[in-house]
Amino acid sequence: MTRTTFNRLREVKDSLPHGSMDAIANELNIASDEVRAFFNGSGAPESGYHIEPGPDGGIVIMGDTRILEVALRIAWEDKNAL
Repeated sequence: MTRTTFNRLREVKDSLPHGSMDAIANELNIASDEVRAFFNGSGAPESGYHIEPGPDGGIVIMGDTRILEVALRIAWEDKNAL
């Protein structure tokens, strides 16, 4: 299980270049709507995703971090592109 804040997820989403939602979905072979739902706070409960009340928009708990991991990699690559 991984914990972060909802506001932190929004920061990651906002740091992604245009078209990243589709790129993440394609890489993970999932629907783009599932990626968007993840960042909008309505991730699939069966994946261990839920939000608890707390600071910075609440505490997001996720069992499956694949979407977040790919998003962080894409954001890092975009920031460090030559």
